[in-house]
Amino acid sequence: MPVGVPKVPFRGPGDEEASWVDLYNRLYRQRALFLGQKVDSTISNQIVGLMVYLTLEDSTEDLYLFINSPGGWIISGIAIYDIMQAVQPDVQTVCIGLAASMASFILTGGEITKRTALPHARVMMHQPVADLRDKTKAGEFIMEVGEVMAIYDSIVNTYVQRTGKPSWVIYKDLERDIFMSAEEAQAHGIVDLVGLE
Repeated sequence: MPVGVPKVPFRGPGDEEASWVDLYNRLYRQRALFLGQKVDSTISNQIVGLMVYLTLEDSTEDLYLFINSPGGWIISGIAIYDIMQAVQPDVQTVCIGLAASMASFILTGGEITKRTALPHARVMMHQPVADLRDKTKAGEFIMEVGEVMAIYDSIVNTYVQRTGKPSWVIYKDLERDIFMSAEEAQAHGIVDLVGLE
């Protein structure tokens, strides 16, 4: 029998009695957001919407983004990263399992000094990938390659800015899948802390 999403009691401001809400809605009200799946347009839009809503509700209190994701779509991940930079509250990122591919990019986007990986977390970086099969016209193929290269350079520049590593190191890292422990991710500048302090 599937467990589903657990319900927890919650009493909102002005409510006389608590009502039952699902666990994630309760945690959202505490400004805790979760990326626990492949990054796609649906989850990206949900996280972006929640960040904007919570910022409008209180622009002074930090947001917390807990990440356990294999990565996913590049543009959807960049949307999450960009909104993290745009909202007024600091966004604290916490890797609670795996932050791979685009999820490692999002993890890096947390407020510098407030990016954390739990002790057994893993981080994986690699180059952005595009599906260039089934391109029937040479011009279409060339345009897509050009766009992929522009995005690739943008991602490299962001990693350089956020990690403090020189671009040649980032380019070398992105040539292949590079898996890191929490401590290695900290030494690499992707996170600032290991464990919750």
